[in-house]
Order: sequence, then structure tokens, then C-alpha cells
Amino acid sequence: MNNIVIGIEGLVGAGKTSICRRLIKIIPNTVLLNGGNLYRAIVYAMMKNGKKIEQLKDEAKNIDIKKIMDFFNIELKIENNETNIYIDGELAKEEELQSKDASMAVSVVGGIADNTALFEFARNLINSLKKTYNVVISGRDIMQIYPDLDYHFLITASIDERVKRKCIQYKGKVKEEEVRENIIKRDELQEKAGFYKMYKNTIKLDVTECKTVEESTNKVLEKIKLPSLK
Repeated sequence: MNNIVIGIEGLVGAGKTSICRRLIKIIPNTVLLNGGNLYRAIVYAMMKNGKKIEQLKDEAKNIDIKKIMDFFNIELKIENNETNIYIDGELAKEEELQSKDASMAVSVVGGIADNTALFEFARNLINSLKKTYNVVISGRDIMQIYPDLDYHFLITASIDERVKRKCIQYKGKVKEEEVRENIIKRDELQEKAGFYKMYKNTIKLDVTECKTVEESTNKVLEKIKLPSLK
């Protein structure tokens, strides 16, 4: 069987990353490329260097994201079949990349910065990985990055369910009302940037009623033809 590339996008808090991590445990010989975390690491490095969200918004139109990646010596490594991001040789912590401030900053920068060189880098990386593995990609604008996707999913869920899931992720460190406002604002920014665009081959899946990651993942697997799983 030829190796395949699966793109998983989703509304904020719908659980796309959890689904991706479950998929690589089920589909043999599969790696996860977390494009979202790579982008988050780039923006996080800028914030750590003193840039505030408002500054990023003002300057983002002139930012070549790939140059920023290289400037801060940000590397992506596949370890244990999953993406790990290193900033100047130090492993970036998930909780830092997924923080409320970093998430909002990514939503602001992602839609207006120059992503051309970064997308080319990602495309070459995917092609390289596909020679050996099946590839699951989590992120935004995946169809623009890699038009030859075998499957393109958009994961959705109700706003109430997404708020609930994000509150669990933040472990009570952010108030529910603030989480809701943050999600609504990020939804608006990302929709405006075209990140929730539906393509001819996009498969839209609502996982609101799914009680577990396994249930959500099974909805994805039902749409994928994998002879090795039969």
C-alpha cells in the first residue's frame, strides 16, 4: 500500500490534536506532524523575546515566518512518531505552546504574516516523511500547504463542548467565561483568515456527542480506507 497523508483541521477546542495522537497509535507506520505547534513555537519565541500581541499584530504583515524560525533556531524533530519542537536546542513545553496568550497570538499572526517559505519547508518535509511513513498533519491551512492530501478533515463541535474541553486542558487556570470569549475571538480571526475553508474533498465531522477521544477518532477512521486495518 502506498503511504498516505491525512490532514486534520478543526475549530478551536474541537480536539483535533487528540484525534491525531490517537490515529498514529492505530494506523501502522504513521507519524504525526504537528504544524500548529511549529507555528506556535515561532510566535512563542517572539513573545518570549519581548513582543506583545498588539506589536505582533502591527508587524505581522512584514514578517517572513520562516526567517523568524531560523533566527530563533527552531527545529522540528520526529521522536516516538510525534513532533517535538526545539527552540535553540531546548525542548518547547506543550503547556507554553498551548497557553492562552500564545494561542491568541498565533490566531492573529497566522492570517496576515508571510507564510510562503514556511509552507515550502513544510511541503518538502511532508514529501520526505511520506517516503517512509503514513503522515498525519495537525494544523491550519493544510490544504494550502499540501494540496495532495489523501484525506482532509475539518473537526467541529458546539461552542459549549469546546469551552468545556478547553477548560479541562487549562486545568482550571483560566475562568470559563474568559475561555469562551477567547474561543469566539479566535474563531472569528481564523475564519477571517480562511482557515476553516471547505474544499471539494473536505470531510466535515461534528464530534460534539463523542464522549471520548476514541469515539471521535473512530468517526475519522470510518472515512479512511486502510486495507491494513481490515
